[in-house]
Amino acid sequence: MLGSYTSWTSSMFGGHGPHIPHVTGRRRGSSTTSRKSEESGHDDTGEDDTTVVDEGEKSMLLAIISQLKPGADLSRISFPTFILEPRSMLERITNFMQHPETLLPMTTIDDPVERFVSVVKFYLSGWHLKPPGVKKPLNPVLGEQFTCYWELPDKTRAYYISEQTSHHPPKSSYFYMAPYHHVRVDGTLKPRSRFLGNSAASMMEGVSLLTLMNKGKPGIGEKYILNQPNIYVRGILFGTMKYELGDFIYIRCPENNLVAEIEFRVKGFFTGTYNAIHGTIKNEKTGEKLYEVSGKWNEDMYIKNELTGRSELLFDATHAKPSLPLVRPIAEQNPKESQRLWAPTIRALLKKDQDIATEEKIRVEESQRSETRKREADGVEWVPQLFKPTEEYGLDYIIHTNVDGKDPETLEKQILAIAPILPGTHSKAKFAIPPHQAVPTMPNNITAPDTGKASAST
Repeated sequence: MLGSYTSWTSSMFGGHGPHIPHVTGRRRGSSTTSRKSEESGHDDTGEDDTTVVDEGEKSMLLAIISQLKPGADLSRISFPTFILEPRSMLERITNFMQHPETLLPMTTIDDPVERFVSVVKFYLSGWHLKPPGVKKPLNPVLGEQFTCYWELPDKTRAYYISEQTSHHPPKSSYFYMAPYHHVRVDGTLKPRSRFLGNSAASMMEGVSLLTLMNKGKPGIGEKYILNQPNIYVRGILFGTMKYELGDFIYIRCPENNLVAEIEFRVKGFFTGTYNAIHGTIKNEKTGEKLYEVSGKWNEDMYIKNELTGRSELLFDATHAKPSLPLVRPIAEQNPKESQRLWAPTIRALLKKDQDIATEEKIRVEESQRSETRKREADGVEWVPQLFKPTEEYGLDYIIHTNVDGKDPETLEKQILAIAPILPGTHSKAKFAIPPHQAVPTMPNNITAPDTGKASAST
């Protein structure tokens, strides 16, 4: 879900309630997909999801791809900059928070089934947000951070904090909260990429957990566990490059025994259409089918009540306008914050200066390798600054601070104490990364404990 579209090379909250089993559901093959950006007009052909590369660019891709075997891991492959989107994956994840009109009303709905339908609507509202063509975001470096906020229509705010908690394998951890609307979202996105011949796929692993804090048990909230579709890029070697979403996703609310199973369908050679979705909402305990969901995830999506047979518009992605996040000026950001870290690369990408973009991208990546070598030489282990490991709800990481205030004002203060988010706030003592510490040398006759490596944050 909030994982959004990830790169094909290179999701919600741990909570403190009773453990819920990892219920992301089985992954099944698909039978149809594609999409249209909010910046373009109505397009039944899915042309907004295509990229036509010139002969020189195609030759560069062929030189890379020809060395790979089907099934090869693409996570360590450095692709040419002409396919890069000018922002980091940590920023791209915010696509799913950019329709507050679907997100914020959820906690005001009393009926649990209607509330579940509103969660499905929220989940489906963010997939149409992407740059035209086939673009992959910049792969975040280890320890990279991105924070932002939204000014909501009722004059309150929502906040987002993210960090790259692992580089190999890639893991992007994030936290979102609208304190005055009782909505919390946490997750870790874990793409696993593969080369498939004339296609590449990013298998979108990791779960998201949406918590409606004013529902369910006091102090625990009502939980919704979600996964997301896989991403396919067709036509890498031959034909036109095209972006598709595919396979099944699941949305589960264990407290209310409700589940949505929705298929993002990839188009076949001779049948089907681009961007199609189809699925059901049912009572998982009784097996009763309550609603049917259909349409195109980049256009109109519909929901049909199985009891009454009535069908109505669920979400109109064609005319929906995103609410863009607000970010502190780059001058106030620390060197590991996404927009400052990648600023020279992004400037070159926007100017379509691929040579400079490549140089700047290599500079960032080599700096990370240098940091890694130094940690290894010093005998230290890197740990995230803003997130901590967890096994709850099937998540890998949650925000390291307990955000558990009893009222919105306290929650807001707790969030703003985690990392700089609002303009005028800088990285200072309370946000500083602790210095790392080398592992002491052990005498030859003493065995180091299993936790022998000291922790370090850089």
